[in-house]
Amino acid sequence: MSNSKYIASSLRVPLSGVDAVISLLDDGNTIPFIARYRKEATGGLDEEQLRKISEELSRLQVLDERRGTILKSIQNQGKLTPHLEKGIRSAKTKADLEDLYQPYKPKRKTRASQARENGLEPLAMLILEQSKTTQSLDEIGKAYLNDRLLTTADAWQGARDIAAEVISDNPRIRKLLRKKALQYSVLSTAKKRGGEDKRQVYRDYYEFEIQSNRIRPHQTLAINRAEDQDILTVKLTLPARHWEQLILDEFPVLPESPFSSELRTSISDAASRLLLPSIFRDVRRALSEKAEDRALQIFSKNLRALLLQPPLAGHTVMGLDPGFRTGCKLAVVDPTGKVMQTGTIYPVPPINKIQKARDYLLNSIHHLNISLIVIGNGTASRETELFVADVIKDLDGVNYLITSEAGASVYSASKLAGRELPDLDVSIRGAVSIARRVQDPLAELVKIDPQSLGVGMYQHDVNQKKLKERLKQVVESVVNQVGVEINTASPALLSFISGIGPGLADRIVSYRDESGHFVNRENLQDVPGMGEKTYQQAAGFLRVRGGDNPLDTTAIHPESYSAAEQVIQQAGIDLKEGTQLKQNALVRLSEKRTAEDLAASLRIGVPTLVDIFKQLVRPGRDPREDLPKPFLRKDVLTMEQLVEGMVLQGTVQNVVEFGAFIDLGVKNAGLLHKSKIPAGIDLNLGDILTVSIQQVDLERGRISLAWSNPRG
Repeated sequence: MSNSKYIASSLRVPLSGVDAVISLLDDGNTIPFIARYRKEATGGLDEEQLRKISEELSRLQVLDERRGTILKSIQNQGKLTPHLEKGIRSAKTKADLEDLYQPYKPKRKTRASQARENGLEPLAMLILEQSKTTQSLDEIGKAYLNDRLLTTADAWQGARDIAAEVISDNPRIRKLLRKKALQYSVLSTAKKRGGEDKRQVYRDYYEFEIQSNRIRPHQTLAINRAEDQDILTVKLTLPARHWEQLILDEFPVLPESPFSSELRTSISDAASRLLLPSIFRDVRRALSEKAEDRALQIFSKNLRALLLQPPLAGHTVMGLDPGFRTGCKLAVVDPTGKVMQTGTIYPVPPINKIQKARDYLLNSIHHLNISLIVIGNGTASRETELFVADVIKDLDGVNYLITSEAGASVYSASKLAGRELPDLDVSIRGAVSIARRVQDPLAELVKIDPQSLGVGMYQHDVNQKKLKERLKQVVESVVNQVGVEINTASPALLSFISGIGPGLADRIVSYRDESGHFVNRENLQDVPGMGEKTYQQAAGFLRVRGGDNPLDTTAIHPESYSAAEQVIQQAGIDLKEGTQLKQNALVRLSEKRTAEDLAASLRIGVPTLVDIFKQLVRPGRDPREDLPKPFLRKDVLTMEQLVEGMVLQGTVQNVVEFGAFIDLGVKNAGLLHKSKIPAGIDLNLGDILTVSIQQVDLERGRISLAWSNPRG
């Protein structure tokens, strides 16, 4: 089966679509471009399906390279049979391929290899084949004695070592046993003697036992971390009934054979010394990979939701980066993000300048028309929140919110921050970032390494290369989904546009600084390094507002401008008209002509025509507009005020494997366990929910919540 047929079958997508995607990728097209502008070719496959096809294709290509190496190795040994070659060529997983290679894989010196050097392989074959003979074992063994084998016991031990390795290397046994072990093995943990767990983070795993197929991904990651920290010992077991018969099916013991007891001993040795330890390593690896994949899914989902938070436009914002000893750094930015004022106040101990800080805040709010104060959620956040809430309690039109300051310090010390805010101290740049990230979360957060944004748990326990690549894909996906205004975008934001990397992004900004604003998309082709292919990939995702072509504000690709202009003409619409008027005109056009007929006359596909209609109705629509705005606050709630049964609103702060953490406006987020979330409800960062207090543990700072949301 070809790779494309295998991918189509395993992912359950049409073969024609897979072939088209592979061809488009080979031609240098990016996934966002294919998803948006090549729907006719792919049959409308979405971005997630495209990425899965791309990932599976890469996996199979790596597998093919390994397959070639294995075939060459076995052929060089003179042991490649037609049957074996067929099996190797048809293997579609790394485990299956390595199982077939196992008997032929060059090994470092083992007990079996030493026995083979001593000429004991024929003796081992007598055991495995359960041959019949009238000779005694002692008589048979004497024929193999030499200066290295002085006793028949030595000879038989060596023969059993070879037999055990042959049993352990059997591909069918390994494949079936791995499947059994993944399903029925039992994983148990115990606290390691001398292992320090001062905060008792892993207390739940001091005496823990679970069947492998029932362990949750977050449990796997927690156990792995505790094991790495030398706190827990981890053991896998599998009852003999699950492995013994598998071996006997391949190597049956014949009671009438004089070698029956030797084979039973070899089977026991193979299982305990070679086979089970190897399979258990495979099980641990499989569980870890499954847990990592799940964690990466959650990280990706959380990052996407974080980046898609709707901008709070029109606010003059004061960003506060709280601190105790060093004071609270602040920065005021106007609605465009331009820095208006910076400073440091001391509203909390140990330096008590509360009145001075209060006067400073009130004066700034009055003179700069500040309507929103944004407080970073780090050290001294709670104390700063209490101070701010007291200052603004009687002021109309002024609110505050708490936002994650994750990555602010990383940005502050970056080269990009140095270029954007060269005259500001590093400590003040963090406050600027905190303020700007609510005005336009996407534009600001792309300046920060996604791994520094704190979008999940166990972030440091997964493959860092995979994590970085997956989160980069999410940023790329969101940036292209939203689109970028070419005349205001930072190099960081531009670098994620389809086809544009960091180098070209810098050249675009330099060209803009030197030549002035772009007046249309075509101007992009004047940027050094903007070739025809790159322009094709990028143009549709870049917006030019206020330029000389109104279509440049839409997601319609320049290659479809002719078709779009004909639709405008035939429908008799003006892009400056209201949404309803344009929609009515397009409905009338669609009543006159079928989509298929109209698309054919315009020489485009129906999917492209549908996209053109959508863009003409709401040109330049930001997909973030339809999402709930952040929850603005005026007053403060404390944990001591929470009582069982209290109903209040909160914002989803983080989504994890076992539920979601909800920001209620108190110091600690409450946990809405997944068992309390109605079936079919998919929570995302930023969702605003109505929840009820189920339990408050003041000593441990924990709040348990129950679902009270009307939509549930």
